[in-house]
Amino acid sequence: MSDSPDPDDPAARLKALEEKLASRRTTAQVDAPKDGHYQGQLAWRMVIELVAGLGIGFGIGYSLDRFFGTLPVFLVIFVLFGLAAGIKTMLRSAEEVQKKQLAGQAGPTAKNEGETRG
Repeated sequence: MSDSPDPDDPAARLKALEEKLASRRTTAQVDAPKDGHYQGQLAWRMVIELVAGLGIGFGIGYSLDRFFGTLPVFLVIFVLFGLAAGIKTMLRSAEEVQKKQLAGQAGPTAKNEGETRG
């Protein structure tokens, strides 16, 4: 007989599908991204956060300047606010990643120490 399941037997088809999924899960775990790939994603995330803060600040400042008919006073002010917001978001992301790395290296005790301190 052949290895393909009987099309009339749903239990056999289900078992064959489960076997295929199990074999693919093991190969997918081997092909997981490396730590360097994760660091690249983190760097791009931080760059995007900074640029988004600058862009939002630029948009608000430019809109206010157009609305009020002023010199680029609001533009400069809100670009600086956007820069500060972007840097703050970047630092928050870096702190989050650092906490995850410390929790992963030290195990559950690092998580408990962080809870007792703060």
